[in-house]
Amino acid sequence: MWGNKKPDVPPAGHPEQGNSISNQPSKPAPAAWEDKPVMSTDAMRPLGGTADRGTARLGSSLYVKGEISGNEDLLIDGSVEGLVQLDERKLTVGATAKVTADIIAREVVVFGTVKGNLRAKDRIEIKKDGSVNGDLTTARIMIEDGAYFKGSIEIDKAEQKESSGNHGFGRNSAVPAGVTATKSI
Repeated sequence: MWGNKKPDVPPAGHPEQGNSISNQPSKPAPAAWEDKPVMSTDAMRPLGGTADRGTARLGSSLYVKGEISGNEDLLIDGSVEGLVQLDERKLTVGATAKVTADIIAREVVVFGTVKGNLRAKDRIEIKKDGSVNGDLTTARIMIEDGAYFKGSIEIDKAEQKESSGNHGFGRNSAVPAGVTATKSI
């Protein structure tokens, strides 16, 4: 009875074809960061994403007075007084944020409260529960129903042409770089 039991391991001359991997010791799975190339998250980020690995976050319990400048996207949920300057990046003012500052960024999305002037090279969005009290300068603007806005809006067409991509046309040489051309009627 016990002598008729077949061995678990096949004889050396007859390898088993169906289960050759199971005879090897199990190897733990590599950590998520191993064996992966370092990539920018900007290329993979969905357009609507606000908080991801490439976005810095100022939490709701934090209060900052002074100047914030940087080279990465920023989500503010706390309170900020002063200046926020993220020239080529996106600033998101969260629903719990209270910002009393002038803001300069490529893109600004407001879910909370902002008191100050906003300048965005690409666009400014004020969401339905957002509140902005100040002047806006941007190439594109979106204000949702239910949002609060008090101030003036200046559509900067020079920025709009630059942000839509360079199509082989150079900047008008009569206007120096950094100077916004004005049109009088």
